Amino acid sequence: MELRDEELREEAERHLRALAGDHARLREDQWTAIRALAVRRRRALVVQRTGWGKSAVYFVATALLRERGAGPTVIVSPLLALMRNQVESAARAGIRARTVNSSNIDAWSEIYEEIAAGDVDVLLVSPERLNNPSFRDQVLPALSKAAGLVVIDEAHCISDWGHDFRPDYRRIRTLLADLPAGIPVLATTATANARVTTDVAEQLGGGLSSDDPDDGVLVLRGELDRESLRLAVAELPSVHQRLGWLAGRLLSDELPGSGIIYTLTVAAAYDTAAFLRDQGLAVTAYSGKDDPATRLAAEEDLQANRVKALVATSALGMGFDKPDLGFVVHLGAPQSPVAYYQQIGRAGRGVESAEVVLLPGREDREIWAYFASLAFPPEQQVRAALAALADAGRPLSTTALETRVDLSRGRLESMLKVLDVDGAVRRVSGGWESTGLPWAYDEERYARVAAERSREQRAMLSYVAAEGCRMEYLRRQLDDEGAAPCGRCDNCTGKHWDTGPGAAEADTERAAAARERLLRPGVEVEPRKMWPSGVKDLGVAVASSKIGPALRAEPGRALGRLTDAGWGTTLRSLLSDQASDGPVPDQVFDAVVKVLTAWDWAERPACVVTLPSASRPELIASLGQRLAAVGRLSYLGALAYATADGPGPRRHNSAQRVQSLWNAFGVPDELRAALEEASGPVLLVDDRIESGWTMTVAAKLLREAGAPAVLPLALAVTTG
Repeated sequence: MELRDEELREEAERHLRALAGDHARLREDQWTAIRALAVRRRRALVVQRTGWGKSAVYFVATALLRERGAGPTVIVSPLLALMRNQVESAARAGIRARTVNSSNIDAWSEIYEEIAAGDVDVLLVSPERLNNPSFRDQVLPALSKAAGLVVIDEAHCISDWGHDFRPDYRRIRTLLADLPAGIPVLATTATANARVTTDVAEQLGGGLSSDDPDDGVLVLRGELDRESLRLAVAELPSVHQRLGWLAGRLLSDELPGSGIIYTLTVAAAYDTAAFLRDQGLAVTAYSGKDDPATRLAAEEDLQANRVKALVATSALGMGFDKPDLGFVVHLGAPQSPVAYYQQIGRAGRGVESAEVVLLPGREDREIWAYFASLAFPPEQQVRAALAALADAGRPLSTTALETRVDLSRGRLESMLKVLDVDGAVRRVSGGWESTGLPWAYDEERYARVAAERSREQRAMLSYVAAEGCRMEYLRRQLDDEGAAPCGRCDNCTGKHWDTGPGAAEADTERAAAARERLLRPGVEVEPRKMWPSGVKDLGVAVASSKIGPALRAEPGRALGRLTDAGWGTTLRSLLSDQASDGPVPDQVFDAVVKVLTAWDWAERPACVVTLPSASRPELIASLGQRLAAVGRLSYLGALAYATADGPGPRRHNSAQRVQSLWNAFGVPDELRAALEEASGPVLLVDDRIESGWTMTVAAKLLREAGAPAVLPLALAVTTG
């Protein structure tokens, strides 16, 4: 047997050299995992730092298994960037890999035929694909029976204790349960503490094992230190000072080579990229809102060093592989040390030294609180969805279900995925249906998860304030038993980035430029052109699904976004639930005037109308009246609430929001008379635009009352 192992290892080394080059040699834990998969047909969990070579384990195991007549390897992979890198890596080793995801729908039929013919060695699929009805029912059963190896990449996503839990990943439990005996399974991740490791191992179908018996899940966990990373924290009091400092470090090449600059929001990514380009730096914004082709082009530009950096959201958090990445900077702290460790692991894989700098912001906690508000819904709303599906007696689309459950589209879809995994609902052609099986709301578990998230946030704040070794702190958060001072971080070396008054005078000038750009007022707001699907089912008498030009608002403007790095802080404070009502502040009003001055409308407004408000009547009325005075426009007053409580409680999805607004407003007689004599467009003023439906319904009323056009204007938009 010993000789056989030696021969098999040499064969594995040969495949590794084809994959990674003549210099490559298997690590002991890599060989242990490969042997467990290819010989013992075991289930294994590998927790190793980024760049350690986890993908080499499954590609080499695939080659060995395929040579012995096994079926194709199925890799569940979370991101398109990761899939693209893996397909390219496999090709270097002579492994034929294909991927099925939302960006190559036209190729699916051809790929399925290649799989059936045995021409595919590796199939990469997204976790969402596992519960696509046609794939789940027509492709997956045969693929599961024929698979030679199943791989779950970024396996921490399976666990709701993990920092990046994804409901679709829980579907993997069903996939594994349905596998025939003897098909090996490998789960890999770089970011799993002891609790997540235990949870993932249990979901793989067995207990933990650190040696090599024939039962249980083999767990191979290594030290997580990255010897090339130089961790540091640089604290500056304001957003524009952080941007000025960052631009200076990039221009001076103190942040070497090319890298990634992470932001917490999409708006911050685009604002930051725009400012850095103003400073002469070649950077590109990158977010999940970009189409696949745009993201691919950005990744290729960074790979080829055509840009200094990508300014990215966490959409670039997993799977992007560039060995010579010289730095990772965070503008704002992620919600947990574990998430932070995973993102900084992009850097320094193939260079001796890489700079890792965190620039925390005072607004970080507000952003964390927003993301926390998107957690699993309360039991009452979940029960409402289950009852609606049961009562329907047929599949309901998400759109149809929105008319029955007061949840936003994103939260509703996420909730349904969890219920699907729990067996309470099932995704079918045409939508979702009830299974009729009993389901319990695990309030205690959800509360524990929320408490864990809160603990992680406190731990992240402790990382920022830490006086000891930063790498050791992160490793301890990941339950790395080998954690010890790194000797490289700012606290270990005593070498901290200069952020005080002694910093270069140019930083001050750049900070001023950043402030000017960030406070440059004005966000365009596109009008709604279609009524929500399903709104007629709620009794709303729309004549057509389209909002015709005669009833539609014109493109509008807002001072800024609540998520902006510039005006966002001021607007969040002004419009928070805790803020008292009062006249519009002069600073804000002056900025709104600049928005109007820069507005390229087809026809100048002739008059101003304001929206009624139960919470901020003085703020909105003062804004409208002052704009009328400074612009020499007629102030015609405000629309009225049709009932004392106005639209009633806030609704979270479009169909129910429109239903609540449809008969909520009225046009007072004196306003109607003034509109009939209006000689130009109406400037319609409100404090914020959330879904856009309030402005849409109000514009419809004004157009019906005789307004020739309606120009929406708000202090803030809440998204984007």
